[in-house]
Amino acid sequence: MPDRDRDDAITPAFSSADDVIQRLAGHGYIADRRLATTVFLLSRLNKPVLLEGPAGVGKTELAKTLAAASGRRLVRLQCYEGQDETKALYEWDYGKQLLYTQMLRDKIGEIIADASDLATAVRRIGEQDSVFFSDRFLAPRPLLDAIKGDRPAVLLIDEIDRADEALEAVLLECLAEFQISVPEIGTYTAKVPPYVVLTSNNSRDLSAALKRRCLHLFLDYPDAGRELEILRSKNTGLPEAAARQLIAVVRGLRELQLRKSPSISETIDWARTLSVLGVAELSATALADTANVVLKYERDVRHALDALPGLLDPNRELPDPRDGHGHDHSHGHGRAHAQRHENHAGDLAAGDEAADAAEGRAARTDMDRPGRHDVGYYGAPTSGPRRPSEARDGKDRGARSFAALTRRRPG
Repeated sequence: MPDRDRDDAITPAFSSADDVIQRLAGHGYIADRRLATTVFLLSRLNKPVLLEGPAGVGKTELAKTLAAASGRRLVRLQCYEGQDETKALYEWDYGKQLLYTQMLRDKIGEIIADASDLATAVRRIGEQDSVFFSDRFLAPRPLLDAIKGDRPAVLLIDEIDRADEALEAVLLECLAEFQISVPEIGTYTAKVPPYVVLTSNNSRDLSAALKRRCLHLFLDYPDAGRELEILRSKNTGLPEAAARQLIAVVRGLRELQLRKSPSISETIDWARTLSVLGVAELSATALADTANVVLKYERDVRHALDALPGLLDPNRELPDPRDGHGHDHSHGHGRAHAQRHENHAGDLAAGDEAADAAEGRAARTDMDRPGRHDVGYYGAPTSGPRRPSEARDGKDRGARSFAALTRRRPG
């Protein structure tokens, strides 16, 4: 179409991984070589990319920046527990259908006026199903919008791990073929395949069927150099020396046993906060007063406040709480005791990790079982009666939409 041609002329496809790095950087996203290569392959192979990793490392932001850098519109599906496929694919606008039936009831009355019996009248009404189950009454949701839209899109399926496993099955046709089947109308196939970005915070394992259809990349926290570069690109106003110190402190906080580690976006917020407060040189007091910008749980705050002086000045010697005993050997004894305690804690953590790994393997084995998506999902073949909640075929929809017509005869 003309609009699509103009968009492609203005924003050509990525020519290389270096081109990806430059164009993303032009929109404020600092990508490393591995990430840029993955984005380049996404654009050339027309394969979705699954980004996994901790929250706050730039997975969602990548999709937004990719849309801006490629000149495509962003279509976002935010996943959540209990999400129904109609919120992801499409819905029929029953209100609009009912309005049209009321407005056209005289015409419908003419169609069935000379019907000899009820069966004939129902057959004549049924012949008009295609009028009311057409594009005019179809309400596209994000997946269908990205497939049938006039302009090329970047489809962001955000936090797929929050959705139920049934939604993964719904995605398979879209991700593999870039098409969506609507039983009452037919199959929509994308004229220009969208760039598809799925994100996951690893709250649960995803199925092998889903991963098989995607390129995969694990995004972790960046190294100190790249994180400093990201901080610079955001123009936070924090002096260079203070920014370097802040990055070192944040990286130290991430090594603590926190319930939620500081994300990159929170680090940027912390830098802006310190700049607004006029902090030119970091101090333990300034960091403690603003730690709630990056730490969102009280236990984490208490833990961090104890560690901040040492993180800010790694060479600082902290007083030994056993100094008051007056025994020289107590220092060595305290350190040995602390080491034993640390080793014990490490053994317990290792045991927990082993148990979690065993549970994870069992869950993955069940999730990767062949045929797990063969029945019980939208559009799947079935050999027996479906549950009432799964009865979503066109006949049921037609019966609901036209039930009113058989009860309303023109008076």
